[in-house]
This record gives sequence, C-alpha cells and structure tokens, in this order.
Amino acid sequence: MLKKLQKRQISLIAGAGLCAFLAGAMFSAPEIGKSMEQWIKLSKSPPEQISEASKAKSVVLPLVSQSPQERSGKLEAIAKDSKSPDRNRARYLLASDLIESKDAKKALSLLEGLENDYPLLAPYVLLKQAQAQDLLGKDGNASDIRQKVLKQYPKEAASAKAMYLIAQPETQETAIAQFPSHPLSWEIIRKRLDENPNQPKLQLILAKYTFDQPGIVSVLDGLVSNSTNSTQVEAETSLKPEEWEIIGTAYWENNEFGKAAKAYAKAAKTPRNLYRTARGLQLGGQKEQAQAIYQKLIQQFPEATETGTALMRQAEMVKSSKDALPYLDQVIAKFPDKAGAALIEKAKILDNSDKKAAETARQLLITKYANSQEAAEYRWKIAQDKAKAKDYKAAWQWAEPITTNNPNSILAPRAGFWVGKWATKLGKQQEAKAAYEYALAQYPYSYYAWRSAAILGLNVGNFNNVRQLNPEVALSGRPVPPAGSETFKELYLLGQDRDAWLQWQTEFHNKMQPTVAEDFTEGLMRLAQGENKIGIDKISKLEDRETPEEKAQYQALKEQITYWQARYPFPYLNEVEKWSQEQKINPLLVTAVMRQESQFQPKVKSSAGATGLMQVLPSTAKWIAPQIKLDSQKIDLENPSENIMYGTWYLDHTHEQYQNNSLLAIASYNAGPGNVSKWLQAPKEDPDEFVEAIPFDETKNYVRQVFGNYWNYLRLYNPEVSATVRKYSAVHPQLPK
Repeated sequence: MLKKLQKRQISLIAGAGLCAFLAGAMFSAPEIGKSMEQWIKLSKSPPEQISEASKAKSVVLPLVSQSPQERSGKLEAIAKDSKSPDRNRARYLLASDLIESKDAKKALSLLEGLENDYPLLAPYVLLKQAQAQDLLGKDGNASDIRQKVLKQYPKEAASAKAMYLIAQPETQETAIAQFPSHPLSWEIIRKRLDENPNQPKLQLILAKYTFDQPGIVSVLDGLVSNSTNSTQVEAETSLKPEEWEIIGTAYWENNEFGKAAKAYAKAAKTPRNLYRTARGLQLGGQKEQAQAIYQKLIQQFPEATETGTALMRQAEMVKSSKDALPYLDQVIAKFPDKAGAALIEKAKILDNSDKKAAETARQLLITKYANSQEAAEYRWKIAQDKAKAKDYKAAWQWAEPITTNNPNSILAPRAGFWVGKWATKLGKQQEAKAAYEYALAQYPYSYYAWRSAAILGLNVGNFNNVRQLNPEVALSGRPVPPAGSETFKELYLLGQDRDAWLQWQTEFHNKMQPTVAEDFTEGLMRLAQGENKIGIDKISKLEDRETPEEKAQYQALKEQITYWQARYPFPYLNEVEKWSQEQKINPLLVTAVMRQESQFQPKVKSSAGATGLMQVLPSTAKWIAPQIKLDSQKIDLENPSENIMYGTWYLDHTHEQYQNNSLLAIASYNAGPGNVSKWLQAPKEDPDEFVEAIPFDETKNYVRQVFGNYWNYLRLYNPEVSATVRKYSAVHPQLPK
C-alpha cells in the first residue's frame, strides 16, 4: 500500500528570484499550506466501475490482479456458492491456480463437468483437465481428452493447442492448414524449417503472420534467396505478386527498406507498392531509379494519396532547388492535406530569390491552409519570436489561433498554456485564468494541463513539492478489449494470458492493416505479455491514424479512460511501492521516470550502457553500492527490484542536491548536475521559462515528458484528481481572444 509520507520541511534555494521559481503558482492552494501530505485522499478500493465486466458486478474478475495465495480462499467460497453467477469463473480460475501449484487432484474436482456448465470456455476446460491428468502421470487419459477437443471443437482455436500437444505429424499438418495464425502452428513451422529451410509455403505463412516477431528477417531472406535461385525447384515465378507484397510489407515493417523495395517491385503495381518501391530505392541511395518509379506512380495514379507524397519526394531529389518548385506547385494545387508542407518548402526556396513571393506563400499557409500542422508550427515560431522581444500581445495573437485551427496538434496545449502566461505578463489575470482553464479542459492529457492546474492552485503538486507527495492509487480491473471473440475476452479478463494470446493471434488475421479496435486490443495483449514498450507504442500510435474513419474511431476511443490507462500502465507496482517508501519519493514520480527511461523494459540497454527500468549506469550503481552497504561486485541491474532500488536512491540524491525541487532533480537525472549548475547561473524566476530555456532539446523534452507522465498517472488513477479534471472538461471554457 502506498502510505502517506511524513511532511518534510522544504528549504528553498537562496535568492528572491529562485523562491518564485520554486513556487511557480499563480493562485494559492490553502490545503497545501495546511498539510501537503493530506491534499490527496485515496482509497485502495476501486473507483467508479468502468469496464463491461465491472458493470456486470463480477465478484471474480477483481480478484485477477491478486496472487493465487491471496485469492484462493475467496475463490473457494464463490466456487461452492451454487447461486453465484460467477461460480463457473471461480472454479476455472481456482483450478488454473491449483494446476500451476501442481495440485492436480483438487483441480480436477473443480473441473469435472465444468465444460458443460461453462460453454464459453468449454474446450479450454477440457485442455485444463488434460493438463491435470498429465501432472498425475495419466498420459492416456490426457491424450483421450485432447482427442475429445478435436472431435467436439474442431474449428475452435483451442483445437490447435490440442493438435500441438498431441504432436503427431498428421495433427500438426492439420494445425498448419487450419490455424496458420496460431502461435503454436508457428512453432511447428519453425521446427520444420530448421530441418529443411527450402519450404516457401511455410516461410510465407511466417511472413504473413509473424512479421512482428523476432527472427523474421532471416526467414524472409531465406524465402527470397530460394525463390530467386535458378537451381531450386521452386523458381521465382512460383511466387505470386500478392505473395511478393506480403514479403515486401514484412520487410518494410522491420525497417529493411532496400529489401522491401526489391520485393514490392515484383508485386502488383498499386500506388502503395510503387511508392514503397521508390522510397526504398531512395533510402538506399539509388536516386535515379527512385525518381523513375516516383514518376511512374505520378503518371499512372495522379489522384492517389501516395502521389502527393511522391511529388514531395521528387522535390527533395532535384539538383537545383528551383527545379523543385513545379513539383511543390502540383502538391499545392491537387493535394490539400500536403499543401502546408509544400508551401513551407516553397517559401524556403523563394527566400533566396523572391522574398515577396515567399511571404505570399506563408500568408497562403496561414489563411487557406490554417488547419495544417505546418501552419501551427509557423504561427508558434512567430509567437515565440514575439515573446522573446517582449511583445506579449503579439505573441498572444499569433498563438491563440493554433488552439482553434489545429486542436489536435501537439502544439495546441502548449499554445493555450502560454497564452495564459503572456496574459499574466500583460496584467490580464482573468484572461490568464481562462486560458489555464481552457488548457486543462481541452487537453487534460497534456503536460501543460498539469502546469495549468498547478498555477490555478489545484491540489496536483508543483515542482517544489511533488517529491514529498505520496498518493495511493486506485486500480480498476482489466478493460474489455474492443476486438476479438467472447472466448478471447473471457480468457483475457480472467488473466489467462497465455491462452488469451493464443486465441487472439488465431483470430487476428488482419495484422498488416489492423483496425483501430484491433490495434488497441493487440496493445492490451502485448502489455499482458509483459512486452510493455511494444504495447505502449501500439496504443500511442493510434493517434497517427490518417483516414477520416480511423480518426473518428480513435477520437471515440480516447474519450475512454481505459485507453489512457493502457497508455500509462502500472507494471512493477509492488517494487515501486517498496523503494519509493524507502527513499521517501512520490511513487508516481518514480513511475513517470521509469516510463520515460525504458517504457518498463527490465533488460533494455542504452548505447552508453545504462541498463534496465530506470536506466542506471553500471558505474553509478558501483558508486552507490558501498554507500548503502552492498557488494559492488554483485550488482544485477536487469533485476527489476534492484534496478528500482538504485534508481530511486539516485533520484533521491538529485533531489537532495536541489533542495527537493523536482524540476531541477529530473533535469539533472537526464543531463547531469554539471549542466544544471550552468543553467542556474542565469536563473529565471518563472519555472516554465526555465524549462523553455533549457539549451538541450533532449533534456527540455525529457522534463516535459516525465512530468507529463506523472500528471497522467495522477489524473488517471486518483479519484479526487480525476473528478476535478472531469469537472473542468465538462465546462469547456473558451480561450480568451
């Protein structure tokens, strides 16, 4: 349990300017003045129920997050209650736990007849029975039960598992033929390829269904080599154009662009295939060949979306910058979604020869194409220049349209927040307050929402007291995935992650062009498998979908708290609790650093050798070890608990260096104390101006991202803060003009 830390006295860095810097609040928060440790009141009990399973008031699903030891007594009671609607779930989950602990006899007593009572998971119940029989040494009984699965459920994904476990050549052939997308079929295929690599049909199955799995590039290389080797029985012509497209896409998804280009060249001449052929050649330095393919695309598919991008690529590769203008003009005339980028490039070229024409291009950008990202970037650049010149009114006027013209731009929350800062400079306090409320309401997921909330005086912490806050978190159950069968969803909600993964992969045939719902579900499964970086990346990249339909689906999804909680998951919570308490550091701040440093990958290493969840350098760990009375020769930074121990110790060390100011501590964690000391030689009274003035883009972004992470964990898992954010979002204030 995340217990409240004792209130600590904060000693501010000397100097009136730095006192204001450390405070960073425009409006006071009386509760913080009374007791900073009490501003957040949390409960371990779940907040308002949000998942479909929770709405059904299941008594079993909330137990999934507990250990088998913690939940065994509760499950036994539910399993014995004949009136409980969750009785069958309890029997299945308890039996699964018992099998894991090798108590097969007791598990079988729970599983007996459950296939009839629990039809949704009937074939999986039989597989559990077979597993228990195996543990009892009754191989014949186990085999008979698996054969029963094949007879009674031949089209269910569970049959593929039964076929794999039966392990007879004929059943394995059937598994490959009927369930090519099942991960156990992939294992069978890989074993066969180890024995005989020249099997294009099997290699193609892996290319289509496992292009995102480790080792696929070597499989693709073997497939291409075999198909183009004239001495092989399988000649190049045996691969069809659609199969070459599968190979090209698999290479492309693995960033093997040159190899992808060669494969796409043999595929059907679609706009996408032609573009990727040309782009692969371009990235490989084959400029003339790329230009020829781009030109073919432009001529054959003049209206295709890819043609607009091809014209931009052609403009990149011309010998003279003036030669790029005809291509850019075509983009402006025919492809409005890319016109902004073309106008910016055109203006840059004209700056050297016709400044009036360059200015005309920029005016066209912010009028006719005001909704483009390039228009937002141009407006923001001018706004920053005006602010540096202390023309805050002009800065305000240039930045304000970004929030209305480009509401989905990454710059929109930043612009809205700084309108408030500049309004304050002009003495317009009410307008500033309205701007901060707008940023909080419209962009609640943003770092600038947190900064707005802090300046408004809300109880969300600030740079000078975040370290001391120790909020508990209220975790909800797993969300119901938006894609997949009811069987898959049930397995997932019950925490049966291996079987859920096998079931989902069998159903997920659309891997190369997934829907928004499918990609989100895939992200959830990756998180459940412990593949946190892949899961977070998949879920985060949903915001980059391009078609109107996909954008609408994403907008609907992002309104749900389950989307954001999946984007900001909570792995290693027990370890974070332990070492955060030890070092008296806000556990949400530790989690925020961890997400930024490694995206929760326990074994990841940087080019500099920083290792694990909090990216601790071995040299740093060796320096720390004797100070905490540990053997510096026995350090294991890939161990999650040990890594968090060293990481939190160092995070405490950086806080102590800067009188518990988390802004400086986090900047130092990234850039080192030497650089922070240099930046403090010319201190700024305003902490937000300090962040903007950090000369290292990496550190500037790091600071914003870490505190943005912290804010999202706070608003998503703290009922009080969640309610406050909802209140502001419901008001929808207007940004002051």
